[in-house]
Amino acid sequence: MTDSYIEWETMRVVRMIGCMLCLLPLWQGLAAAGTPVRLASNEWPPFVTASLPDNGVSGAYAAAVFARMGSAASIEYFPWKRTMEVGMNDPRYAGLLAVWRTPQRETQCYFSSPIGGTLNVLVYLKEAPVPATSLRALGEAQIGTVAGYSNGEEFDGLVRRGALHVQEGVNDETNLRKLLSKRFDAMLIEKRVLRHLLTHFPRAERERIAIAEHLFHERTVHICFQRTPAGQALQRAFNEAAHEVDLPKFERDYLRRLDTDRPTVN
Repeated sequence: MTDSYIEWETMRVVRMIGCMLCLLPLWQGLAAAGTPVRLASNEWPPFVTASLPDNGVSGAYAAAVFARMGSAASIEYFPWKRTMEVGMNDPRYAGLLAVWRTPQRETQCYFSSPIGGTLNVLVYLKEAPVPATSLRALGEAQIGTVAGYSNGEEFDGLVRRGALHVQEGVNDETNLRKLLSKRFDAMLIEKRVLRHLLTHFPRAERERIAIAEHLFHERTVHICFQRTPAGQALQRAFNEAAHEVDLPKFERDYLRRLDTDRPTVN
């Protein structure tokens, strides 16, 4: 290792520390005010929801991390498009959750470290199966999605090119009811969200549901902090505190505490 490399690396670390020290007073000022960090979200059980303890598994994890920072989180609920608008632009809020990362959103947010793990699945009816060997094989199907959701680069790209045909709905529950009424051929939904929603449907309806899990990769969700100096300070403080809260263990423990009598979806 050369002296010039050591000098360069030392200067890089010094600059990084200096940047963090410059932003630290912003976060300290927020914490000192004693005001909870306000975040926007939509109802997305079991990840973020007012219907479960501590605002769902991702909401509870975020709260545990904020507690490590000596603060608290306050989550307020809106429809998804309103959540995006308020969380990214309203100065009364620090950001929004729970959000998948996309290239576009990278320019709009300072993303936290992961607050949850997700897997999208394709859902269809057993009495009306669709060709789910690949995404491209679904070109003739009408697929329900939620307006404003990112469904992965491959799927979204195929939609933009007209290779897949979607019908956008306001939320997952509405889409699930439409699917059961055969308003479209299939729908996209996160697997745990589907599992949670199906607990509110009769057994006969649950048994009509089939899923294909192999079409999508697992993705993490995050807090999108506003792209401001204060947002960057919160992101860095949150990510540092998150090292002390084991996400996989937290998810396992939280979900174990919920009612385990959930329907099996095959």
